[in-house]
Amino acid sequence: MKDKKTFKPCDLVIFGALGDLSRRKLFISLFRLEMAGLIEPETRITGVDRHAMENDEFVQLIHKSLQEFSSEVLDEEVLARFAARFAYLQIDLTQLDQYQKLNSVIDPETRVMVNYFAVSPFLFKSICQGLAASGALNDESRMVMEKPIGHDLKSSQEINDVVASVFKESQVFRIDHYLGKETVLNLLALRFANSIFTTNWNHNTIDHIQITVAEEVGIEGRWEYFDKTGQLRDMLQNHLLQILTFIAMEPPANLEAASIHSEKIKVLKALRPITKRNVEEKTVRGQYSSGYLKGVPVPGYLEEEGANTASTTESFVAMRVDIDNWRWAGVPFYLRTGKRMQSKCTEIVVYFKQLPHNIFDDSFRSLPPNKLIIHLQPNEGVEIEMLNKIPGIEDPHIKLQKTKLDLSFSDDFKNNRIFGGYEKLILEALRGNPTLFLSREEIEQAWTWVDSIQNAWKHMNAKPKPYAAGTWGPIASVALIARDSRAWEE
Repeated sequence: MKDKKTFKPCDLVIFGALGDLSRRKLFISLFRLEMAGLIEPETRITGVDRHAMENDEFVQLIHKSLQEFSSEVLDEEVLARFAARFAYLQIDLTQLDQYQKLNSVIDPETRVMVNYFAVSPFLFKSICQGLAASGALNDESRMVMEKPIGHDLKSSQEINDVVASVFKESQVFRIDHYLGKETVLNLLALRFANSIFTTNWNHNTIDHIQITVAEEVGIEGRWEYFDKTGQLRDMLQNHLLQILTFIAMEPPANLEAASIHSEKIKVLKALRPITKRNVEEKTVRGQYSSGYLKGVPVPGYLEEEGANTASTTESFVAMRVDIDNWRWAGVPFYLRTGKRMQSKCTEIVVYFKQLPHNIFDDSFRSLPPNKLIIHLQPNEGVEIEMLNKIPGIEDPHIKLQKTKLDLSFSDDFKNNRIFGGYEKLILEALRGNPTLFLSREEIEQAWTWVDSIQNAWKHMNAKPKPYAAGTWGPIASVALIARDSRAWEE
């Protein structure tokens, strides 16, 4: 049996170590990697924030975060090994001279410096300048940053320019945690390793594709951020478009980052523009009003704490997207995403075309289409909905019923641990593999397309359509897809 491949250890520096992202996501993901033995033994982790704190206090805060936000059993031996990796530095991120403190904890001779920007983008410039001034960086150094990378094309370019002034593009790792999910990654295997799908993945066999990202949560304390952003920019510009590119892209030459990024960019460039001429026909904006979620009353968007009651920010978006290339000519993609919806659900449904002739009309007047259903959350998995004969000899006719073939996990994988998106992406950043991260061109091409929609909405100057919390969105979103004689998967 071959040994696991070893990678160079890292100095992981987390800027914003006391913030919500670090406490709810990063520490937990790193601990799961520790439990699995996937972090190099010599890797060290340094938390950076502006508050004074001793190393022991920082380790206690991490332990408390694990107890509060993780469902893992906290094995004492693993905890001790994990805690031994950590150090804490108090740095005011706006004071460039304070970044010299990093030289006391990093070791560029034996470890690669990986800088995780878990802070608001307005601090990126200071951090980049501070790192450059500190002398801590070298050609191996990397930086990891989270969305939002801007709120439109112009602001995205400004952020990327700041980062590019210090880091080369090959050193920059832009995270979209959806790209670390097993089921999204499995799209590559599903599409490009199985001839049953590879040869049938086009307009000849596929009728349409639906992508749904539904959230039960409302704003819940994020009013100031979300009201300036909206669901289009918060969710669709990144998560849904990234899923779409994986579904729609051509086979890459190989699994190298450059090949995959190139094919995804081609899809983004082929998206048919949505402008003020067709925005009413192609999109629906919604905003949740008060309602009930699982029997519990919840407030409307304008009733949330700190709300501006005149706000016209959307909490729901549905749209028809067309891709103008040979593979997808005439195949619509229906995208929808919203808050305070009936249930938490992220899924892709691929509808195959109906057969032109039906010889089983005793069971169905019209044969329902086969469907490939890819569940991303809450339970990851893949199913094919197909028609099967109902067993029995009593009836002289062949009777059919819909059945689902579960492709998710065979007995071969039952003992394999299923990780979340963050664990995979943090691990790949530590290993220096850029395949699952976003290139600058991808981000900016996505913003170019989304900005056109945003500008068209401004031109319309129409309020979003209300929908009761706990439902699947405005009635207008049903009409959007019904105009094409189709219906949402629910």
